[in-house]
Amino acid sequence: MDKKFEFLEHTADVYIAAYGATMEEAYENAALAMFEVMTDTEKVAPAIEETVEVEAEDEYALLYTWLETLLVKFETQNMLYSKFKISSLQETPVGFKIKATVWGEKFNPAKHTQKVAVKAVTYHRMMVIKEIEKVTLEFILDI
Repeated sequence: MDKKFEFLEHTADVYIAAYGATMEEAYENAALAMFEVMTDTEKVAPAIEETVEVEAEDEYALLYTWLETLLVKFETQNMLYSKFKISSLQETPVGFKIKATVWGEKFNPAKHTQKVAVKAVTYHRMMVIKEIEKVTLEFILDI
């Protein structure tokens, strides 16, 4: 896909549509879009590799939990991420599970431009749209 994500019109918050040829790619691009709201992700070196696992009861809660987990890592560990690879996205008897590797580095105000602070991920207007060879994830970030 040419376009990984785009910012949609919203009066107060950040409304994002993240795209992928697969569900995994769409979730990766959703995470990239969230960090792009906060900083210029091209300046975030993939210096530190971490594993992230999240589980949720449905694909909406999975998107919320995936993004919220990464946002909490930023808030508690000062980590910015610029590269995401979901190695496994599977349906389980109780919902869905993601296992991913993320790469980034600690926030450095001299290197990383501060754009907008993301306060929270929301369920408001969240959509998971599955088409042939294309997945679109729409969500709003509270800023």
